[in-house]
Amino acid sequence: MWVIAFHREAKLKLKGSGKMAYTALYRKFRPLTFDEIVGQEHITKTLKNQLIAGRVGHAYLFNGCRGTGKTSAAKILARAVNCLNPKNGEPCNECEICKAALAGSLTDIVEMDAASNNSVEDIRLIRDEVNFLPTLAKYRVYIIDEVHMLSTGAFNALLKTLEEPPAHVKFILATTEPQKLPATILSRCQRFDFKKISLENIVKRLKIVCESSQIDADENALKIVASLSEGAMRDALSILERCLQDGDNEINEDKVKELVGIPKLSYIEEIVESVLEKNIDNCLKTLKTVINEGKDQNNFLWEVIKYVKDVLLYKVAGETGIYSEAEKQKLKELADKSSKEELVHLIYQLSDLENDMKWSSQKTIMLEAGFIKLCDSNKGNVMQIPADISNNQNVNNNELQELQRRLFRIENFLSQAGKNKIASGSNNVVKPTTVEKKIERKPLTPEELKNNAFWKDIVGRFKTEGKMGLYTNLLNTNISEINDMTVGINFTNGLKPLAKGILEKPENMQAITKEISMAFGKEMKVKLVDNHVEAKPTKSEFENLVEGLDIPIDIIE
Repeated sequence: MWVIAFHREAKLKLKGSGKMAYTALYRKFRPLTFDEIVGQEHITKTLKNQLIAGRVGHAYLFNGCRGTGKTSAAKILARAVNCLNPKNGEPCNECEICKAALAGSLTDIVEMDAASNNSVEDIRLIRDEVNFLPTLAKYRVYIIDEVHMLSTGAFNALLKTLEEPPAHVKFILATTEPQKLPATILSRCQRFDFKKISLENIVKRLKIVCESSQIDADENALKIVASLSEGAMRDALSILERCLQDGDNEINEDKVKELVGIPKLSYIEEIVESVLEKNIDNCLKTLKTVINEGKDQNNFLWEVIKYVKDVLLYKVAGETGIYSEAEKQKLKELADKSSKEELVHLIYQLSDLENDMKWSSQKTIMLEAGFIKLCDSNKGNVMQIPADISNNQNVNNNELQELQRRLFRIENFLSQAGKNKIASGSNNVVKPTTVEKKIERKPLTPEELKNNAFWKDIVGRFKTEGKMGLYTNLLNTNISEINDMTVGINFTNGLKPLAKGILEKPENMQAITKEISMAFGKEMKVKLVDNHVEAKPTKSEFENLVEGLDIPIDIIE
């Protein structure tokens, strides 16, 4: 069957004008040796050593995200174990076995897609075939792609064969979701985890492809393609191929952005700068230009969010990504115009706008209204909450809870962003110019402890430090000593489940305990006390009359 299919394909290629059928770039430049696999040296080196030493396992599991070389490595390994003239663990790709395998006519190497062949019957066929010796090659190799798609019955049928296969059989399983495989399968395979390919390695490979295919592509364009691929070499080649569909072999940065729908960076810079400067007119003017050019609005908003994130990373860690020198200078200008809190708050606002647009049928109106709202907000008070918000009985409880959730997420983000985890010796490290001084406070006197004003100072300090989750939930509370070692925080208006969950988080309880212990001058424990008392329902005049009578009365409804 394989031979017939191969001859049929050859006839189709030779039919007509004699031109060969077009082959996609990711197939044309599929690696033929382990050395050609990009970014997986930790795997290819091990496999080559096994082949050289003659210690090839009977079952392998290749795991990793799409486009990282799992299937290519499986095909190379299948040829290498059967190659008549292997060289340093690599298949020669010149012998009879290698050529037949590359042409797809070698029946001893079987490729199976488990997504469409996932039944028990499919696996039983393999179980029956393994008893037969190979026809030409030394080993019969089964490559099962997307193996996690097999049914439970199929896994059970494969289990015994995988555990004790005949000496002439090898299994290579490939999957993107190893967590879906039974532990009994995982324990019988040598597992190799393919990682995402770095941007630098993708760019290097794209340069080789462009040189071989006589494609004139500038480096910035290739960096954008590599960034869009998200670590998948196959995706990078597919995007590159899409840029060639107009018949022009020249690829530049603008062409890539135009084809994938990315707005010009100058538009994104103007939008972000307008929002930070609260310039509504300029913001709407730029927004109108982007909309008139027919750019996808959701894609545009996502690019704005990513750019604000890059400004934040530059401000916190000095990282600039793949930007040019002029673009890096613009990043620096925008970072100098804003604070970390502003940028974090802006990311959350843009994310909320993105969610709102998903459910709206009027995306353009939502987009314009959202940016008007961003430009109209008060700069410098992005995280301010009215002091009497908890006393306002008209405030919607759901809105308050949602506000608390957002503030808590921002607080966590800031605490992580403020940590300097950059390796020493990096050229991009921004060293802090000032050192935060440790605040030392003397323990309060007994008279001061009796006055609850010091607790209000502690709550206010949480607001100053940006711990808005603590501040909003401790408003209008007071404290009292339960015993010598325990202090109770009294919630006279009731302790809501959301507030209780936020305050009882380890990091928040630790901050509260630390402040109270410092105030008391000794280590104290903290207890949250719900003092809200529900008013008892008043009795009716009839019920009062019944209580005054000394006779049993049954009320029948």
